[in-house]
Amino acid sequence: KYVVPNLHGAGWADDQIREQVTYTVGRIRVSNGKAKRGTPRRVDYLLFYNRDLPLAVVEAKAEYLAPSEGLQQAMQYGQALDVPFVYATNGLSIVEHDFLTGQERELETFPSPLELWNRVRLHKGLSAAAEDKLLTPYNLQDRVPRYYQSIAINRASEAILQGKTRVLLTLAT
Repeated sequence: KYVVPNLHGAGWADDQIREQVTYTVGRIRVSNGKAKRGTPRRVDYLLFYNRDLPLAVVEAKAEYLAPSEGLQQAMQYGQALDVPFVYATNGLSIVEHDFLTGQERELETFPSPLELWNRVRLHKGLSAAAEDKLLTPYNLQDRVPRYYQSIAINRASEAILQGKTRVLLTLAT
């Protein structure tokens, strides 16, 4: 009712907004010789600059709650998904936490995708050539990488494009 229209008003397209994204299916817990899955981890909204580059998590709370009540939850999701920005909203007001600067602030509207990307680009000091290469889609198959695989790909690509001569990659099959 509130969140998606506000995101559209800020310039987010439908293909940049993913709702109810489950990024883990739940921890396996063994008790008395029986395995049970824990609760899955799911974000309300995951915002992407392009298909392979997530920028923000939005946690939606009920209209009668303060948006700040969902901020800690959004921050946990944001850290797990390695996104630079998290938002908590009740539909009427918005609270932002910026992991790049560590600052929190209240907003009237959501920032646009370009505004968020410019903040990331300036913070990381990406050149125009590095930016073009980083924004090139890498997943050209139907199978979408798991969230931790995407994080590894994005971090490794970013380090190489920033000219780092040594990058430690830990891979598993």
